[in-house]
Amino acid sequence: MSEDIKKVILESGIEVKPVYGPDDIAAGDPTGSIGQPGEYPFTRGIHKLMYRKRPFTMRQYSGFASASQTNQRFRFLIEQGQTGLNVAFDLPTQMGLDSDDDRSFGEVGRVGMAVDSLADMETAFEGIPLDKITVSLTINAVAVVLMAMYFAMAEKQGYDLKSLRGTAQNDILKEYVGRGTWIFPVEPSMRLIGDTIEFCAREVPKYSPVSVCGYHIRESGADPVQEMAYAFGIARAYADEALNRGLDIDEFAGRLSFNFDIFGSLFEQVAKFRAGRRYWARIIKEDYGAKDPRSLWLRMIAGGGGGGLTIQQPENNIVRGAYYALISALSGTQTMALCSYDEAYTIPSEKAALISLRTMQILIEEMGLADTVDPLGGSYYVESLTDEMEKLIEECLNDVLDRGGMVKLIADGTIQQQVAKQAYQTEKKIQSGEIHKVGVNCYQTEDEERKVELHPYDEDAAEKQRERIRQIRQNRSQSDVDRCLSEVRHIAEDGGNLMPPIIEAVKTYVTLGEITDVLKETFGEFNEPVRF
Repeated sequence: MSEDIKKVILESGIEVKPVYGPDDIAAGDPTGSIGQPGEYPFTRGIHKLMYRKRPFTMRQYSGFASASQTNQRFRFLIEQGQTGLNVAFDLPTQMGLDSDDDRSFGEVGRVGMAVDSLADMETAFEGIPLDKITVSLTINAVAVVLMAMYFAMAEKQGYDLKSLRGTAQNDILKEYVGRGTWIFPVEPSMRLIGDTIEFCAREVPKYSPVSVCGYHIRESGADPVQEMAYAFGIARAYADEALNRGLDIDEFAGRLSFNFDIFGSLFEQVAKFRAGRRYWARIIKEDYGAKDPRSLWLRMIAGGGGGGLTIQQPENNIVRGAYYALISALSGTQTMALCSYDEAYTIPSEKAALISLRTMQILIEEMGLADTVDPLGGSYYVESLTDEMEKLIEECLNDVLDRGGMVKLIADGTIQQQVAKQAYQTEKKIQSGEIHKVGVNCYQTEDEERKVELHPYDEDAAEKQRERIRQIRQNRSQSDVDRCLSEVRHIAEDGGNLMPPIIEAVKTYVTLGEITDVLKETFGEFNEPVRF
């Protein structure tokens, strides 16, 4: 073989050999660490029959200015065969601001659904069968309030919280690293996460109170190894918080879930998830002593990578999305949420969202992705990559733990610095052409015509939302509001679990902003450390 053959080095730093064989699999034994689907260490999937028994849940991300508009999109997607909902909230809601707050001006009606009170939650899910369609709430800093509204709404519709299923993202640590919708300092934010885990373990046992979001860490610039290692470090921090409250690991570990990203090398991504599934099982079994096999499961949603989509030649994103969906299915995800081709420009149009949904359905109905479990299992290349990825993820996580753990390193800005550095280095490689991006730095088209339907700012919806919250305040009992807010303040200061008083508060139509203001008065606000 020619000595000047071009090296192929994956984003995770693994050098790819031209050919792989039996000797490249750990110890030359393809059974010890690979195992069988549904059995420890779950390399091949957490369920014995995987999609042969039940296809992955299809959960497109959606949310518009008003709850009524969002409800219409939910109904459309369900009518088209979607099997789960993933709720996008607008920026003021994510930051704990009511729609009539001066700081919300210009943002309500732009991207995502505004939720000010229980009334908005009731409208958004009117006519949605919550016993058949599971709902994911993509909310973090104020997840405790939005979860309270969701639970109160479900109870009003007649559902028993003991049997209610669904997920809240509720991963504040990655917000400090990635998206930035934090409000409170790290310590009280960790307390709120603990409150939701503890409450759900005892009152809503089938609900997943946390979806650790490696996705946003990856989108912020982390490489695939960092994405998994930092996500596991965050999950460990939440597990430790729950254990410190007296919970047993088997009371809550099985309801922890993960949200991961997909873009880049197909085989690297597949190996990333197979390695992550195996390593997470080892962590929970060996480090935490879990006895229930379900506690060892890496339950995850994956399917899209917005960071891989391009403004240039946007139709190419349809092809990219199809491959992301393929990777997700080959990786053994439980839920898929596929990015739409127009997301480099705008929130998905109805047409773009439908193409993404049809892409997932084609994989199931036409491409044979649900026919057999782990079809890449046993591949010399894939198994070798899986072993290498697991080794690198473990090394990265151990480095984090040796330096004090994710809470400490996020609070002092270390993780943010590392991710920012990685993002800068990657962008330099794209601009130099070292990393090829079709339509961006290679195979470019002069005088390109880009046809994308942009989502307009809905000023009328914003004004209606402000009027809606004014009416809510006029029609509710102010004495009940004052009493509930006083109780929330008392529990916040006293150190008790905030979920019960917040649930009682939202039932009286106390607003998101009013509750957040009380928590700010008690907890203060986070000052972001900046490191270079």
